[in-house]
Amino acid sequence: MNIGEASTLSGVSAKMIRYYESIGLIEPPARTASQYRVYADDDVHTLRFVRRSRDLGFSLEETRELLALWHDKSRASADVKKLAMAHVRDLEAKAAELSAMADTLRHLATHCHGDHRPDCPILSDFAAGAPTQRKA
Repeated sequence: MNIGEASTLSGVSAKMIRYYESIGLIEPPARTASQYRVYADDDVHTLRFVRRSRDLGFSLEETRELLALWHDKSRASADVKKLAMAHVRDLEAKAAELSAMADTLRHLATHCHGDHRPDCPILSDFAAGAPTQRKA
């Protein structure tokens, strides 16, 4: 199949497929005599794996590690679990940071009159450059 078909079947854009090939994340497919890429079912399966990994927020390097583990049939599942749980901790930390940002903005917006007056605690906070200490 050509790159368009592989893209449709895998859910990975043709541009990203070329990029993943260029950085060595995935193996380049076979080529025709006229240098067109020819993808096999295994290539599509690998692209789906990469897409799922990326959809779950794994970095390219983490995806590379997951691919290596996937292809290593003698791997220990503990290695996969360790990588996944490290990613879970990263996601949870990021979620906590986002929640704190939302709380801060909500607090600032609550104290903004939102009327015709020019004074605004949101802009004042930004101009001060220091993090707002919000009491729960």
